[in-house]
Amino acid sequence: MHLHDVWFVLIAVLWTGYFFLEGFDFGVGVLTKLLARDRAERRVLINTIGPVWDGNEVWLLSAGGATFAAFPDWYATLFSGFYLPLLIILVCLIVRGVAFEYRAKRDGERWQRNWEHAIFWTSLVPAVLWGVAFANIVHGVKIDAHKEYVGGFWDLLGGYALLGGLVTLVLFTFHGAVFVSLKTVGPIRERARAFATRVGTLAVVLASAFLIWTQAASGNGRSLVALVVAAVALLLALGANAAGREGWSFAFSGVTIAATVALLFLSLFPNVMPSSLDSAWNLTVSNASATPYTLRIMTWCAAVATPLVLLYQGWTYWVFRKRIGTQHIAGGKPAGVPAGGAR
Repeated sequence: MHLHDVWFVLIAVLWTGYFFLEGFDFGVGVLTKLLARDRAERRVLINTIGPVWDGNEVWLLSAGGATFAAFPDWYATLFSGFYLPLLIILVCLIVRGVAFEYRAKRDGERWQRNWEHAIFWTSLVPAVLWGVAFANIVHGVKIDAHKEYVGGFWDLLGGYALLGGLVTLVLFTFHGAVFVSLKTVGPIRERARAFATRVGTLAVVLASAFLIWTQAASGNGRSLVALVVAAVALLLALGANAAGREGWSFAFSGVTIAATVALLFLSLFPNVMPSSLDSAWNLTVSNASATPYTLRIMTWCAAVATPLVLLYQGWTYWVFRKRIGTQHIAGGKPAGVPAGGAR
């Protein structure tokens, strides 16, 4: 295995970590409008991810930086061709971070409501656009002989890409609902489990269609294994959720996301960005990679830094492992009191 193959795998791992962790972040953001019934419950939802959401985004920075350094031609074509959707994602992530920090700066109802709207939309939009982007990467886009994207914005919104966006949205929302049931107590925990069952059932339908389409269009034997793992894990996550085994349900929903990302990258390899105009113009791990010397330096840096990052982030999750409820919110209602007691 060449170093450019190793870095293709490492970038796949970074995207897997990002979607696993930021996936439930986005899901919880969406649930602030779909699950919470009052201000105290919205605060509970936001507080479940408050200590970790910014650390989760480090995986995105690492994935983007690794792509830039290891596969500069892939990075250049991707970020120039997908400029508008990636810009929208970036703006959403900026506004989302500001919303988390500024929501509690004032007690005004309108002030907090507007920031809560921002949290909802800036969680929903990236959840959709990431699926659209990766579906296009796997399916192929209009790349010419000069490794440049020559299509337009609307070329990125085909049926397969839009289905990919819906799949990431429902998977992340399911992942977030299971996370909420794992991290909360009281009525909101029970509603999260019930909501996870409903959105998980929808995820089974949409994900099955998307994964089968991907396998039929560009899959191979290795991606078929990932498809089976994703399907079985999603069903097990639903079963564990129904049985009240939230920890297992969250683990299996994470495996579903990881296996789905694996399916996409296994279907893609050895390409990193296929051309829909001519297969001779595909960007591959060999023709889009940096020099071997650059890859060697990056490998040594990653070998030192990655374990430290994993240890620190694991420690963060351990410290903030306790469940929370409205009784932990200043002015909130005790667990078990019907919604409406705190506004």
